[in-house]
Amino acid sequence: MDYKKKNNSPELKDEIKEIVDLILADYKSERDVDKMDVYNQPDRDAVKDIVIKLIRIIFPGYYRDKVYKSYNDNNRIAVVIEDVIYNLQKQIAIAFHHSPEYENATDETLDCGARCITHEFFKKLPKIREYVDTDLTACYDGDPAAYSKGEIILSYPGLTASTINRIAHELYLLKVPLIPRMMTEYAHSKTGIDIHPGATIGKYLMIDHGTGIVIGETSIIGEHVKIYQGVTIGGLSTRAGQGLKGVKRHPTIEDNVTIYAGASILGGETVIGEGTVIGANAFITSSVPAGSRISMKNQ
Repeated sequence: MDYKKKNNSPELKDEIKEIVDLILADYKSERDVDKMDVYNQPDRDAVKDIVIKLIRIIFPGYYRDKVYKSYNDNNRIAVVIEDVIYNLQKQIAIAFHHSPEYENATDETLDCGARCITHEFFKKLPKIREYVDTDLTACYDGDPAAYSKGEIILSYPGLTASTINRIAHELYLLKVPLIPRMMTEYAHSKTGIDIHPGATIGKYLMIDHGTGIVIGETSIIGEHVKIYQGVTIGGLSTRAGQGLKGVKRHPTIEDNVTIYAGASILGGETVIGEGTVIGANAFITSSVPAGSRISMKNQ
């Protein structure tokens, strides 16, 4: 068969037109998946680029910049900061189309609101860096396999996930739609660690290995907490669906708790007391007093 002739045949063109018409007609069904409003959706690639540049700002001496060249470190970082301010503001203004607060707002109002929130967020960067530095310390002090803090910054998925989460959490607190979740889902795809930006996490978080960890939106995690791979800090039941919005569905983990691999801790009323150690694969749906030692054997 002469495929070249077939590819240019009138019959093939008619078949392709039939397929195109079929799909275009399907868009007229007025379902959620039929929405065609691409310019009012934040750009995933732009949000990813913002996250990558924010990580460079947080760790200014560890990531080479392939775009901005300068002999002066302060100038180099200043350019990156200005770039992120501009692009984050732009994406937040677009995301506001998904906020009831900005329904029917003018472009000027959207831009003004985005500018204020972006500036407010950047004022929180020193706090974010303070928390990230404690996470770095916790990872180094708690892992004898780590030979330097630089090794952790450049290669540990746990620190990458917690750093991105701390960025996203501040935007979440500022009530930015969509973008915080897009950031943490980027971290999820990169590290296998799924932390909702709404989770409240104290200083000195250590995530070791990390793959398969899930931390839900209303989780509260104290300071000096160690979490190993495969841990779920999640909801006990989601059968009520949207009816649970705004309800505390996820556990509270107090200070100095260690949670070993594969453990599941579930429920908004569940509190894991200070200094507790949760053994591997434990399944917990009720509160545990401070100083407990929980394992599959004594559950």
